[in-house]
Amino acid sequence: MKAKHLRKNLRTYLLAVLSTLLIASLALAGCVSAPADDKTAPTPEVLPPAAELRVLKVGASPAPHAEILASVKDALAAEGIDLQIIEYTDYVIPNTAVQDGEIDANYFQHQPYLTDFNKENGTDIVSVASIHFEPLAIYAGTAASLEDIADGAKIAVPNDTTNEARALQLLAAQGLITLPADADLTITPRDIVSNPKNIEFVEVEAAAVPRQLAEVSVAVINGNYALDAQISSDKILASEDAASLAAQTYANIVAVKAGNESNPDVQALVRALTSIQTLDFINNTYGGVVVPVF
Repeated sequence: MKAKHLRKNLRTYLLAVLSTLLIASLALAGCVSAPADDKTAPTPEVLPPAAELRVLKVGASPAPHAEILASVKDALAAEGIDLQIIEYTDYVIPNTAVQDGEIDANYFQHQPYLTDFNKENGTDIVSVASIHFEPLAIYAGTAASLEDIADGAKIAVPNDTTNEARALQLLAAQGLITLPADADLTITPRDIVSNPKNIEFVEVEAAAVPRQLAEVSVAVINGNYALDAQISSDKILASEDAASLAAQTYANIVAVKAGNESNPDVQALVRALTSIQTLDFINNTYGGVVVPVF
């Protein structure tokens, strides 16, 4: 009887212990289910920062070169390139900066100028692409058309050898004068074979020609100087053709230090500058004052 009583008490004790353990485990489970604002909750995964763009520094004249470069900036960014445009107002530093590695390329000059620069300065800079041509154009002054140019009229032309020769060839192409059959880019007014309208040539520095418009029948002006002077393209009476000798000779180029021609980012720049988008940008923006040659 006593043993039976002990077994009963032991069973009761064990049931009590089990009940206690069960209650404790339930309480512990409740503690594990922490509220949503528990500061010990794991934080979301932090994504690594985006890869930095590769910097490509290109020197350029303000207009139109820097403007054309700016038009391809987004396209190059999509290829992982940060195009940084450094503007220069002289024709020396953009080349020395390329030679010294301060910038990766430049876009402001034509090949004859670059050839002379290399020769005079011992630099080794090469062209990687021809982009545009800034044609000389005949702009209306006191005469509203070429037919209105009177006998004895004054025509303003640049006085430097190259641009004056180009101006004379353009005037000859319009039938205003006649030049020798073998005329090249060194001719001057003294080489004119025939001048039926007895035109008087006002020879001034190229940058000053726009200021002569009010005093002459017409003026032959470089495209970049016409842009600087904000002369409307509506005043253009005729201009050099993109297929002319001048266009092929004086196309504006992208240049780099020799050895960097195959740089992938330079090649990406060339592709962007010779794309249909750039072709449309030049044609739609400059109205013939700047002409693509690619």
